[in-house]
Amino acid sequence: MMTTSPKLDDLLPIALDITASLTAKNRSERLVDAVVQALHCDAAVVLRLDGDELLPVAAYGLSPDVMGRRFARADHPRLDIICSHDTPTLFPDDSPLPDPYDGLVDGAPHLNVHACLGCPLRVDGELIGVLTADALEPGAFDTVDKRYLVHLAALAAAALRTSDLIDVLERHASHLGLVAKDLVQDFLQRRGGLLIGESDVMSRLRQEIELVASSDFPVLVTGETGVGKELVVRTLHAQSPLSDRPLVYVNCAALPDSIVESELFGHTKGSFTGAEKERPGKFRVAQGASLLLDEIGELPLHTQPKLLRVLQEGEIQPVGADHTVHVDVRILAATNRDLEAEVRAGRFRADLLHRLDVLRIRVPALRDHREDIPQLTGHFADHARRRLGTGPIRFSPDALAALVRRSWPGNVRELDNVVARAVLRATVGVTRGHPVIVNVSDITDSPQSAEEAVPASVGPSTLAAGSTLREAVQEYQRSLIQQALEDAEGNWAAAGRSLGMHRSNLYHLAKRLGLR
Repeated sequence: MMTTSPKLDDLLPIALDITASLTAKNRSERLVDAVVQALHCDAAVVLRLDGDELLPVAAYGLSPDVMGRRFARADHPRLDIICSHDTPTLFPDDSPLPDPYDGLVDGAPHLNVHACLGCPLRVDGELIGVLTADALEPGAFDTVDKRYLVHLAALAAAALRTSDLIDVLERHASHLGLVAKDLVQDFLQRRGGLLIGESDVMSRLRQEIELVASSDFPVLVTGETGVGKELVVRTLHAQSPLSDRPLVYVNCAALPDSIVESELFGHTKGSFTGAEKERPGKFRVAQGASLLLDEIGELPLHTQPKLLRVLQEGEIQPVGADHTVHVDVRILAATNRDLEAEVRAGRFRADLLHRLDVLRIRVPALRDHREDIPQLTGHFADHARRRLGTGPIRFSPDALAALVRRSWPGNVRELDNVVARAVLRATVGVTRGHPVIVNVSDITDSPQSAEEAVPASVGPSTLAAGSTLREAVQEYQRSLIQQALEDAEGNWAAAGRSLGMHRSNLYHLAKRLGLR
């Protein structure tokens, strides 16, 4: 790449975009494109400051998983130096400081000797982010006038603040009475907890969450196992008027039938054997706040009328009490079951479903937004790095492509597990603190899940002719479940205990195997 002196005209697009009618995402992408055009660099990133971490807003010339990563200042000395200065920093081409994007720049496995500069983005003296640029050719930025970089940084900072402000105003139009600066700060503080992904599917999901968050109606969150239903509920709660109050959590699938009413509605002292003192129950604990009923489809049929009464009348009756107690609780429910099918099968009350299903949010399966997999991979890789204490983690292009192609029956939770295992395998033989490169072999050789593992008792004689290993294992699982149900006279809880599984897990496995 030839070293070319930047021109003042290259800054014009940034200035014009500040006042243009653009979405926050388009504005950030156009900002990076303008920086690349102005500096003639191979990679450029705009990062937003979030506490002591920098979050990529838009990037050019880098692996797509960079958008899911968080760069802690303490871990990246170059970024920390840029943040600490008031003016742009041009690093020596042979600087010994590690580059935060080493292994992430397209066509450059390692960034040893290269040109690197960074500009702090400040508004009214406050640091709001960082702009970085890298060029593979040493000396590429030597002719750039530092005053030019100061002007570039000022425009970039204004563009980033404008983008944030417009995004905040779009999301919080109902808060017109608040000062714009408070709006920006409020949104930036919550931004890190939002769902990851920039696909149209995830954008629609966020819009649905924002739409229902401001109401006090019950919300039913549905979706397959592992899609992130609880995260959706927590995001919804964080954006609701009750965000300053607790979100009380109950896993209905983990409650034994004998104590489910006590756990939910409470009990009086002496109401049954072992009731040595009064218990308030989850609904009274959640008074004035929100209550998440996770796995609502597992709630026993005999308890459902009491939940219906809460939804209709706002009243509960503790076990052993002869009076009712009024509660004011917003109910958020989540399930991976088809509740309409459960109603038809007589396992779920139709009137309860109608009361719960005032507002429904369906969380998409990972296969429906594969374009978000690289960003999610980068996010999970950062988690793995912190847990394992490794150096920077990078994925080869083939490895990322392999992850995108997978079917992901376990959705985002499965992706998290696969990334963690792949990173662990890739660390073998790597000196602590050195970069870890995850290749296709680290992903494709990852262990099978427990449900897909071959039981020790399965031998060649049990495999049907022409069947694959997966088909043989599934057939073996069907036979075990059928035998357990027969021995338990159709009692799913008893069959689950005999197989060492919880009732709900056994039910889901049976459904996947075509037994339900």
